[in-house]
Amino acid sequence: MKKLINDPKNVVEEMIEGYVRAHPNYIKQLPANDRALVTARETKEGKVGILIGGGSGHEPGFLGYVGEGMADGVAVGNIFASPSPDPILEVTKAIDKGAGVAYLYGNYAGDVMNFGMAAEMADLEEDIKVGMALASDDVASAPKEEKEKRRGIAGEFFIYKTAGAAADFGYNLEEVIRVAKKTNENTRSMGVGVSPCYLPQTGEPSFEIGEDEMEIGLGHHGEPGIEKGKIESADAIADRLVSDILKDIEITSGEEVAVLVNGLGSTPKMDLYIIYRRVEQILNEKGIKIYKSYVGDYITSLEMGGCSVTLMTLDEELTEMIDHPVDCPMFVQK
Repeated sequence: MKKLINDPKNVVEEMIEGYVRAHPNYIKQLPANDRALVTARETKEGKVGILIGGGSGHEPGFLGYVGEGMADGVAVGNIFASPSPDPILEVTKAIDKGAGVAYLYGNYAGDVMNFGMAAEMADLEEDIKVGMALASDDVASAPKEEKEKRRGIAGEFFIYKTAGAAADFGYNLEEVIRVAKKTNENTRSMGVGVSPCYLPQTGEPSFEIGEDEMEIGLGHHGEPGIEKGKIESADAIADRLVSDILKDIEITSGEEVAVLVNGLGSTPKMDLYIIYRRVEQILNEKGIKIYKSYVGDYITSLEMGGCSVTLMTLDEELTEMIDHPVDCPMFVQK
């Protein structure tokens, strides 16, 4: 393991400091808590605040999506760990403009507990109304009949995108949460891992895998997948990922989707575009239209090798929100 760090105990604080210094026109740290970051730009009164968050190590998720058109603030946790309720509450207070705050986060036990506690404190102590929507797009993490147990992976990006647009459009808190949940319901992801990441504090790999192996359905923190075997060609991997998604969600010929091919940290763009090439071929063969595509590192796992494929089915409302302009340090859409 080789990393460009100082003291492993300080990696999150030093990353946040560097990020804020690099993007002062976009984001600022709140004095009350150094894990609480908010937009540096003024937001209008009466707008629903969008609060995202999760563990570090997923950059550009989650702090990279604070900006115009997406999130108004982010609470940052330790590596692969939920932020505590304190920074979540501080961000909530800072971004509330009188219309309440939407919490958007992945379906993980720590996040569910800490965001839930922060929501209770916001209500009881600050009289701020909070709505919550969870990402649970990972097809591999639970069977369809138990999809409420599924974890959130790269599909979380689409929830930020649509909920952020809904807030900009002037939707109230209940409607923003409705859009976020609708997006999650329309979104499915499936991933493959080919090499582990190494946690700075321990120097240990997040999981074990042979040099000639891959693991289908691996989680973003190294959670076990559903099948391990010899590594296959990019086309065969794309076939498997898309096949599993389409078995789980019905997308008929003529429907439109947004596609995300997401790198996990160390996968070259070359590989990701080769995967995307095959994904597009498969969807074209089935008459499924790609309305918009995203290829790159959107929600990573340090330097893990592999990728995920996400499909989100679109209707008129979600298409308008996918098209909405965004200006964040790590993601711009005009």
